[in-house]
Amino acid sequence: MTSSTASARAVAMARRVLAIEADAVHKLSERLDGAFADAVALILASHGRVVVSGIGKSGHIARKIAATMASTGTPAYFVHAAEAVHGDLGMITREDVLIALSNSGENDELLTIVPLVKRQGGKLIAITGNPASSLAREADIHLDAGVAEEACPLNLAPTASTTAALALGDALAVALLDARGFGSEDFARSHPGGALGRKLLTHVRDVMRPADQVPAVPPTTAVPDALLAISRGGLGMTAVLDAGGTLAGIFTDGDLRRALEKLGDLRQVTVGAIMTHCPRTIGPDRLAVEAVEMMERHKIGQLLVTGPAGQLLGALNMHDLFRAKVL
Repeated sequence: MTSSTASARAVAMARRVLAIEADAVHKLSERLDGAFADAVALILASHGRVVVSGIGKSGHIARKIAATMASTGTPAYFVHAAEAVHGDLGMITREDVLIALSNSGENDELLTIVPLVKRQGGKLIAITGNPASSLAREADIHLDAGVAEEACPLNLAPTASTTAALALGDALAVALLDARGFGSEDFARSHPGGALGRKLLTHVRDVMRPADQVPAVPPTTAVPDALLAISRGGLGMTAVLDAGGTLAGIFTDGDLRRALEKLGDLRQVTVGAIMTHCPRTIGPDRLAVEAVEMMERHKIGQLLVTGPAGQLLGALNMHDLFRAKVL
């Protein structure tokens, strides 16, 4: 077989696999019925956790479904069916809902633990490819994840069947997310170490430089002195405060350039004459991503942070947001 022939065969095989698995998921969506809604309602009514179990390839899928549920507002964990019959069954309580995965529905380990779970009052949702199986019959709710064929050319290796089971588990997790009103901030709390967590949980107060580190001058300050304050502050600006300490304006590098073009010699000019009045400000309790949006929308490089009475609380610039990994 030539190299080009082998490459063409590999691509053709890959397309066949994807087509079979996509068709399996599509047909699965067509079979969804009231049992799916009943499964969602059963989990929502539970006062315990969702325990997802399986063995072999179904065990890998079960572990992923449990992880997805746990990260989207439905407390869940994975129990290996083989370990359950050797002690881990004690992790499951009468308040829990067990989701058992088996394509054949005849897995010995799962069928061993099912009566024990039901005896103590636990509920069972079975996901199988065989509605007539023992596991399907014993379940309180059965979800049919059957497929016409596996994507494996031998029709043996679990491929389309595991894809269908995974998709059905994702559908359950997302339906539960929607029913619980689980939002992006809730998701961020489950992922505080990720980029999304940083964006959604970081507030302006976490990023800003405090007021004692922000250069500030009165409106009567001569421009050369204001420039010295800007240089010392390292923010490319200075706040301008009135006699009562309330924010009166901001003086930036951009204000300086515009004033030079208009007036030329600024040695005798006060900063109050050329500053930006009523500058853009933000409160400390706003999200840092809101500060990013405001700075990008108004094309400004710095933002003053103020309190309800207009008092200066701090400031930030794009560099501060980069350091905090909000950008």
